[in-house]
Amino acid sequence: MMFRFFIFLVGFGLAVAGGISIIAYLNIMTTGHGFSEYFFFMSQRMETYLFFAGVFFIWFSIYFPLHK
Repeated sequence: MMFRFFIFLVGFGLAVAGGISIIAYLNIMTTGHGFSEYFFFMSQRMETYLFFAGVFFIWFSIYFPLHK
């Protein structure tokens, strides 16, 4: 149970760090770039992968069956 809680907290931290970076990089839109350029730029950034890894860890810690 403590392992699952630890994985949940790690996932939450990764998701928050990635999500804040994704929101912060929205400022690239104010320089005249469009959505397609923003998505292309974000697909190359590590923060995007941190966000998705964090969401996966949260999902894993909640929905993975517990073996007894």
